[in-house]
Amino acid sequence: LKIRTTHLLLFRFCYKKRIICLSKEIPYKLSQNISLCSLILKLHFSALVAMAALTSSSSAIALLNKPFLPNRSSFFSSNSHSTLLRFSASASVRPRFPSAAISTVAPESDINKNETPKIKIEEAQVFACPVCYQPLMRKGPSGINLQAIYRSGFKCGQCNKTYSSKDEYLDLTVTADLDDYNEVKPITTELFRSPLVSFLYERGWRQAFKRSGFPGPDEEFRMAEEYFKESEGGILVDVSCGSGLFSRKFAKSGKYSGVIALDYSENMLRQCKEFIKNDNTFDNSTNIAVVRADVSRLPFPSGSVDAVHAGAALHCWPSPTNAIAEICRVLRSGGVFVGTTFLRYSPSTPWIIRPFQSRILQSYNYLMQDEIKDVCTSCGLTDYEDYIQDSFIMFTARKP
Repeated sequence: LKIRTTHLLLFRFCYKKRIICLSKEIPYKLSQNISLCSLILKLHFSALVAMAALTSSSSAIALLNKPFLPNRSSFFSSNSHSTLLRFSASASVRPRFPSAAISTVAPESDINKNETPKIKIEEAQVFACPVCYQPLMRKGPSGINLQAIYRSGFKCGQCNKTYSSKDEYLDLTVTADLDDYNEVKPITTELFRSPLVSFLYERGWRQAFKRSGFPGPDEEFRMAEEYFKESEGGILVDVSCGSGLFSRKFAKSGKYSGVIALDYSENMLRQCKEFIKNDNTFDNSTNIAVVRADVSRLPFPSGSVDAVHAGAALHCWPSPTNAIAEICRVLRSGGVFVGTTFLRYSPSTPWIIRPFQSRILQSYNYLMQDEIKDVCTSCGLTDYEDYIQDSFIMFTARKP
């Protein structure tokens, strides 16, 4: 008997018909010769051992399990889910989810040619419907970057609602594409939808925060990165990003597989897109996306985000409790939330002035240190920490 080890891709035994097939090409009828059957079985297992020696252990295992693997076409269809390539910034950073792992699979052509097995990168879902939170189906190029998002269309299979990037951003709000209804938010939100405020935000508005104790964007970014060390290699969402001041810094660091600049203001997102276009350090491969969404209705599956940043934002949210509860929902186990905001008054504010200051600033949700901690813990976050300087507070908490 001549057995070609390179064709040993299928082993099948049918007791009823007394047929053993050692390859796709050579069947043997052995109903009369039991000793010959035993000999062939021994040769078959010897050949498998030889194949395992010729290939890597992982590819040999993949080869032996090949009949049980799903059809490759079921993984990659024209209407595949929204995807994101996860990677580790260094060898020590491990993927967060099993679906994001990199596995080796040896195709038949590679075995025949005795070549090194190719690496297949499995992809994880990113965006979800803001109505039902089901992962969106995506048609178009994969990846989280401006060009890929702009050329892609998204659809919810359950709500049958479609989303697209026909403007400078991907609109994933509940009111996206509505013709007759226009939702008006509280003044604290509507103010930042103004074209004038959006234009001035990084041209003097944000710099004025130093008067209240904010250390400045560069130092705030450095402090935030200290808390995000365990989230490197994953997805970071910069909620209420404004004109993308910190989103761009996180994307430039190259420490995250995807950075999503998210805000409710259309004009802020247009400014963010403009800053990215004018920055020569960004190109089409930079993993940053510009998304319009409501912080109280985040368009991500539950437990899918590694880190959430909210710079100078909490006081502008209509409901901080709803927003932080939603952030807790989208964070994975061990995910980190870092935020900065203004305190209602600083520790040095005279007690006689505090009631008047609270009344003057009642349009915004300026909280105090204990209130922020209480909201975070009541929404399910743990390991709360904070840093205070005058009226500035940076706080962090983790999802258990």
